[in-house]
Amino acid sequence: MVDETPELHPTVELEIQAKVDLNNPEAVGRGLTLAEEERMQAREWEIKQTKTRWDRRQTSDREQRTATVAEQMSIEATREFKKRAGCVNRWADPEEPDAREQISREELGEVNREAARMQTKLDALSRAAISRRLAEEVADGKSMMSAVVGVFEELQQAPGRVIPIAAVSEVSRREVSICGTVTQLWESSNSAIQQVGLIEDETGRTKFTVWTKSDQTVVREGERVTMRNVAKSWYGGRVSVAVTGWSEISFPEREAWWAE
Repeated sequence: MVDETPELHPTVELEIQAKVDLNNPEAVGRGLTLAEEERMQAREWEIKQTKTRWDRRQTSDREQRTATVAEQMSIEATREFKKRAGCVNRWADPEEPDAREQISREELGEVNREAARMQTKLDALSRAAISRRLAEEVADGKSMMSAVVGVFEELQQAPGRVIPIAAVSEVSRREVSICGTVTQLWESSNSAIQQVGLIEDETGRTKFTVWTKSDQTVVREGERVTMRNVAKSWYGGRVSVAVTGWSEISFPEREAWWAE
């Protein structure tokens, strides 16, 4: 069979126009797809904008100035937020005088003594921070004993702090941090569970579960373990904790051994 499809050839006029377009700097984008032309135009616009920036020095401090302005705006926003919070809690207002200036010298001396005593059990906090919090409670009219008990429980159970296992059921947060000794481990028939057992300290004990997907280090019986950001849950009226991918497991005794 003979292919009767006619062969197409450009006319002389089309060939001339093609040469003109090829050599014309104003027609560089021709022959591109629409998407390619749009990308080219966007790039040209970007270059033009960069060239027209007034601060084009090699030693430009534009980024530093931007960071400074952003930091200042953040400070001002925080200050405004604290002033609004002061409507509920006057000690949150940055313009409120220090509570230690609003109590008597005798009360301040007792506050400082109690703060020094509490610091031995709250080693992550400074004595000044503890004394200020105590002074706020005393200035609000609470007795020294009531202030000490309330502030100690508040700071001991603050987010991020390791709390006694007995206090796990008392805190309102969904995640807690605990430290204790693994007293028992048992096999689980659920493949989604890596380990399950009991962890205990001097105040009590609770069940813990390590999920397989958490990809955590395996613990052993008799080992002292710190579990941070473990999820709290209830079953049968008892509280337990679960180690997830957001949790962190550390071994104080192992770390002390390696440090020697």
